[in-house]
Amino acid sequence: MFLDRDGVLNRTTVRDGTPFPPMRVEEVEVLPGVAGALKRLVGNGLSLFVVTNQPDVARGTQTREAVEEINALLGKELPELDAFYICYHDNKDACDCRKPGPGLLKRAAGEHGIDLSNSFMVGDRWSDVVAGAAAGCKTFLFDVPYNQCHRCTPDYVVADLAEAAERILSLLNPSDPSRGATDRRHAAAAPSPATGARSIA
Repeated sequence: MFLDRDGVLNRTTVRDGTPFPPMRVEEVEVLPGVAGALKRLVGNGLSLFVVTNQPDVARGTQTREAVEEINALLGKELPELDAFYICYHDNKDACDCRKPGPGLLKRAAGEHGIDLSNSFMVGDRWSDVVAGAAAGCKTFLFDVPYNQCHRCTPDYVVADLAEAAERILSLLNPSDPSRGATDRRHAAAAPSPATGARSIA
């Protein structure tokens, strides 16, 4: 399962209709319901990978070190996360990793043996949905004012990660939502014992 970072795991600051990520670890606030949702997903055998654009680094208004410190804090507070895949580029760089391109998802899939056609992408912006769809994932878009939903076609629209988790678990276990992962097969194998989420650029 793939998750955007800002606006999905942690709170953003919305100014003039645009969400902005935290700039320092002191500004990081995990959103309500996130910790519980991640525990449920991992308890059902899903591996969790964060795929995040951080273009402020390319724009010179943020540092890689600060982004990595924020990721490290989130990895500590949310130990269910397996790894962070990060694009530090801006649009003008024409990279293959920046969402709405599927590069980060495909890289994670290649490194972890994930079947993208049986995976999920959860985000709060249109670019998350387009990236997930391009990779072959089922997509979930948060119902927030800045999501620019007219630019994408998500499979599901949800209020937050808790609702996304509920929908995903019902898709995986339609006859018994409380059934454990041992009764099914899904994209990624259950994660190995946690050693801390890694940041990968």
